Parts: sequence; structure tokens; C-alpha cells
Amino acid sequence: MSANMDNSNSKETGNSMDQGRLISGAAGGALLLLGLRRRGFLGLSMAAVGGYLAYRAATGNDPVMSAAGLSGNAAAAKPIFVEHSVVIDRPAQQVYTYWRNFENLPRIMSHLENVTILDERRSRWVAKAPLGTHVEWEAEIVNDKPGERIGWHSLPGATVDNAGSVQFESLPNGGTRVHVALSYRPPAGALGAAVAKLFGEEPSQQIADDLQKFKQTFEGANPQA
Repeated sequence: MSANMDNSNSKETGNSMDQGRLISGAAGGALLLLGLRRRGFLGLSMAAVGGYLAYRAATGNDPVMSAAGLSGNAAAAKPIFVEHSVVIDRPAQQVYTYWRNFENLPRIMSHLENVTILDERRSRWVAKAPLGTHVEWEAEIVNDKPGERIGWHSLPGATVDNAGSVQFESLPNGGTRVHVALSYRPPAGALGAAVAKLFGEEPSQQIADDLQKFKQTFEGANPQA
């Protein structure tokens, strides 16, 4: 009886996983196609998420779990997605130039400890974690249009799968609307729990506060890149 129940549960689990992969693949393909047709940060984000879902559905592999050495059956921490806009009284090219030097990002985002430029497109990021610890990964710029937008994502093998984009919209008064979108997918286990706390209890408020502080500093001190 127990063996029959185990077999039944196994079949149900397998069917559930197959259905999940089909749904993930369909959703990923649709998002990827729609993202490629759109422009700007939204299109980039949609294409990145769609590509990830499609890859996972097609291969059955989760690169984040594999990188962390964890089973895909382990419970993963809740994904983090934050976005916010702020208007800065400076030209788009000037704001873009500051952001394009990723070593400036810890001055903007409080959850980052430091970023080291490795070459024209790659960089190493270190983020703060609870109890004085930190997490690291390497990222690559995948979308770069001077004065308009920057997009990046973590490289394969990163313990924290993440992506981000910044859109710089020139305004008629000479200012710039800056829209930031960040996505972190924590792995399972203790590391995932630590990553989930990078932005504190209110991730949206954290990024809003960071951008407001950046606005005040940038407009007041006119910092150089």
C-alpha cells in the first residue's frame, strides 16, 4: 500500500513539474518576444525574465540553484523586484555618465558595499548582508545606449541571479527622469534568506530613499563621474 502511495505521489509530482515547465515555457516565450519588440528598461526586463523562464522550461535546470549547489526542490527565498523613478535637475548625458561608472553605484544604492570594474563590460559586485557578511557576483552590461539607458545582468555561476536597468529620459526643462528597475532571485537556504534582506523590510521604500538621496547629492554637489 505504501509503495503504491509513493508511486502515486511520484507521478503527481512529475505531472505537476511537467505542467509547471510548460506554463513557464509559454510565459517565458511570450515575455521574451514581447520584450524584444519593446524599447527601454521595460523591454529589457521583460526579455531577461522571459529568456530565463524559457531556458529553465526547456532544460529543466535552474542556473541559480546549480550555482549555489542546491537542489531545485529546495525552497527558494521570494524573488525581489523593485523599481522607482526620480527627476534630477541635470542633463541626461551627465547623469548617464555618472551611472555608467559602476564604481559610483555604492554611493547611490545603500545595499551595495563596492563595485569593481573588470573591463569595459564586466564588473564585480559586493552587497551587504546581515551580521556583517556580504555576497559577491560578477555582472555584465548587456544594453548600453549613451545618455538613454544601461542594462546589466549577473554572469552564469553567480550565487545570486540578478539584473538591473536604468532609463534616462530627457525632459523639456533640461532635467532627467531616471527610472531604475532591479531584480534579484535569491537561492534557497541561508544565503537566500540573507539576500532577501538586502533591501530591508520594505524594498520599494529602500530604493525610493536611495534615489532621493542621490538626487539631493547630485544636484547639490554636481559630482563628477
